[in-house]
Amino acid sequence: MQVHQYDVVIVGAGGAGMRAAIESGQRSRTAVLTKLYPTRSHTGAAQGGMCAALANVEEDNWEWHTFDTIKGGDYLVDQDAAEVMAKEAIDAVLDLEKMGLPFNRTPEGKIDQRRFGGHTRDHGKAPVRRSCYAADRTGHMILQTLYQNCVKHEVEFYNEFYVLDLVMGERDGKRVPAGVIAYELATGELHVFQAKSIVFATGGVGKVFKTTSNAHTLTGDGMGVAWRRGIPLEDMEFFQFHPTGLAGLGILLSEAARGEGAILRNSEGERFMERYAPTIKDLAPRDIVARSMANEVREGRGCGPNKDYVLLDLTHLEPAHIDAKLPDITEFARTYLGVEPYTEPVPVYPTAHYAMGGIPTNIEAEVLADNDTVIPGLYAAGEVACVSVHGSNRLGTNSLLDINVFGKRAGIAAAEYAQTAKFVDLPDNPETFTHDLIEDLRSAEGTERIAPIRKELQETMDANVQVFRTEATLKQALKDIAQLRERYARVSVQDKGKRFNLDLLEGIELGFLLELAEVITVAAMHRKESRGGHFREDFETRDDANFMHHTMAYLDPDADTDGTQGIRLDTKPVIVTRYQPMERKY
Repeated sequence: MQVHQYDVVIVGAGGAGMRAAIESGQRSRTAVLTKLYPTRSHTGAAQGGMCAALANVEEDNWEWHTFDTIKGGDYLVDQDAAEVMAKEAIDAVLDLEKMGLPFNRTPEGKIDQRRFGGHTRDHGKAPVRRSCYAADRTGHMILQTLYQNCVKHEVEFYNEFYVLDLVMGERDGKRVPAGVIAYELATGELHVFQAKSIVFATGGVGKVFKTTSNAHTLTGDGMGVAWRRGIPLEDMEFFQFHPTGLAGLGILLSEAARGEGAILRNSEGERFMERYAPTIKDLAPRDIVARSMANEVREGRGCGPNKDYVLLDLTHLEPAHIDAKLPDITEFARTYLGVEPYTEPVPVYPTAHYAMGGIPTNIEAEVLADNDTVIPGLYAAGEVACVSVHGSNRLGTNSLLDINVFGKRAGIAAAEYAQTAKFVDLPDNPETFTHDLIEDLRSAEGTERIAPIRKELQETMDANVQVFRTEATLKQALKDIAQLRERYARVSVQDKGKRFNLDLLEGIELGFLLELAEVITVAAMHRKESRGGHFREDFETRDDANFMHHTMAYLDPDADTDGTQGIRLDTKPVIVTRYQPMERKY
């Protein structure tokens, strides 16, 4: 076992992790640990854009952006965080431009902007062009640009190092991070990284669902590691289902298509979003569009032989315009469905896309042990975190903004903390938990296999915890998860080796998925209302009187919530500064 010492350790090399590393690396000795090569991180799959009220194309300002974020999140957004993000959005875009990101340009040479769902002018009166973009490869361009700048600043990367545990210590009577334990894929060895500051930037948990736009690697590792160490998770019931996944596959077709003028149609050829959101139609927030699409299918207006999808129609757009603004998504349609977007509408259906919940943080990206208590030296940013800038529904393009604004804040705060803090002593044999976790799984002789359990978990989550939910479906999901966890205790891996043992790591990832799926479902059972990405058919209205709060889930061996042992739920007030909750019309 090797022991390394760094001022700051960043876990994850997606957009948030590398944006943090650029700031931290210029101020302190920084290491980035990543389960993937950095430019394979899932930020690269983000397509449409990054919003900021630059007003390059039409009138706009940060206050309108703040309002849209709060309203889009169905008023569960912490408004101080939304104000920070909207204000700092402009500098975040300009920072990337100065780093070399090749944004699309207007004829005058300014950064071009286009429309995106839920973004409006003058507090909801009409759509606005706010999304800065690089064709439909914006996330890919951001990831490459950030990586190049990390190399420029000589940030140290440990690629294909899986962080499987957070080691906590104590200073002045407070729990503080001492380091992390990482498994090196190439050798099977364990490494201890001792650090003054630790930043979690490990992304989401979309692989709890079967139909998802998320990559195979998005298994909620960071959330799971924090959860096992007694750190709460906030608002886990809120999961976003992106409206336009390729039907049957879940591969994402960017909202940029609708921003450029694409139209959703049902089997009757009707532009049905005019019925659900008469003002901004196909550019309504994602939760509204996803439910509208699912409702069209349920009411018999779906397309195809099984009437199980709707159509995204780009055929009225000029082919040259499609090629210039949407090259990737049209190629996806051709490659995966054999559809020519110039002349044929593309079959689409909602796909699990983004976790609004995660590790609770404040606006400085500091992790919270409860509603108020900061864990000194521990930070989180990006999809793994819940600063609650997205509330119960994230607006398109706010995720690439989130990772840049709060990734930057996390990097600065972690480095500044490390300048005055001292290393916390590691306990004796800090790797014991991780060693036992790995070896118990490697040596297990059970009859169960990883893939079937993962498949059945994803199927029950798709069937019971997707766009529409009821108490009955959620109870069924909890019953299924409990049975799968029993089977997981009898799992074994076929590869007993140490080098590049992905079979072993998929087994460990499945443990995270099972635990987090249970948290998501228990939190959804508790919230007896419909809000944002969480829609209960047995409680169809938003209930501000009883549920205008965040859900906080705690790992508690003595708790019994909805018949589920080990999860305790509490609440946390929503921070309201300027905008009182009102009816959400579009």
